[in-house]
Amino acid sequence: MKKVLFTLLTLGAASSGAMAQSSVTVYGVADAGLVFDKDAAGDRLNRVASGVASGSRIGFKGKEDLGGGLAATFVLESGFNIDTGTSGQGGRLFGRQAYVGLTGSAGALTLGRQYSPYYLALRDVADPFVIGLAGTASNLMATNYRVDNMVQYTTPTWSKLSADLAYGFGEVAGDNSKNRSMGGAVHYIDGPLNVTLTHHRQENALATQQTRNTLLATRYDFGVVQANFGYADNRALDNSKSNDILVGFSAPFGATKLVASYIRHNDKSNANRDAQQWAIGAFYALSKRSDLYTGYGHISNKNGATYTVGNATDDGTGNSGFNLGMRHTF
Repeated sequence: MKKVLFTLLTLGAASSGAMAQSSVTVYGVADAGLVFDKDAAGDRLNRVASGVASGSRIGFKGKEDLGGGLAATFVLESGFNIDTGTSGQGGRLFGRQAYVGLTGSAGALTLGRQYSPYYLALRDVADPFVIGLAGTASNLMATNYRVDNMVQYTTPTWSKLSADLAYGFGEVAGDNSKNRSMGGAVHYIDGPLNVTLTHHRQENALATQQTRNTLLATRYDFGVVQANFGYADNRALDNSKSNDILVGFSAPFGATKLVASYIRHNDKSNANRDAQQWAIGAFYALSKRSDLYTGYGHISNKNGATYTVGNATDDGTGNSGFNLGMRHTF
């Protein structure tokens, strides 16, 4: 009887695995470095910081095959500060990402706290620093990092074209437009060429004002060097306008990769608070998962502009910044 029962249980487990295969992956980044800030008056702030090149995190992602090409997916990602051991993103348990979704031949649908299409285009296409180190594009350019309560649909790829549509519910009783966000992106990817056009719109708490950001991001990999370009057109809550131009490159030399960029912020308001940023950085691979990095960025502010040199995790305190640190991924 025991042998029969054991055989039935074994067959049941095998058939269940054949019908629906699932996997869960634990991953993360441990990043810490030295940050040296200096402002225009010469005042300095030196510190140990977490997430200088990439935000420190631990995450869980999974996928279950539902059959017929359909799969259920999820991501739960928690940020932390490796210098103090505290939680990031204001103490949220899964403040970096938290979503569940379905993916198949018709595309992917996800729901939860997610990166906006605009942010991903700036990070992955336009910015050679990948929103990290002292050269991060977020020092001067809008990022629209994450959106709560977001529903996102990603289309399949047709003739090298694909698109993302995102809607973030404001969840304010009586008025769906308050705190609401909307965004999207269109991608053209052909081998080494990636061209992405993206837009993000965010309503304020009263739905009386809104920010609007449109970005054209381009990346081309020549093999010996990768070139990056971005042009952003912005409208702030007070309806003032500005635009940004980013040009940059990254170049691998064996275990070393050099990155550099220039960003010009053109403020079209009467205040005319323009700014420019020059930045250079380098990564040295110790292995496939560990590297050393360094970076330097300098911002020239005009007419009272107050932009500061930050990194992947914080906004910085001065108009010049130098980084030196180590990153390990797992």
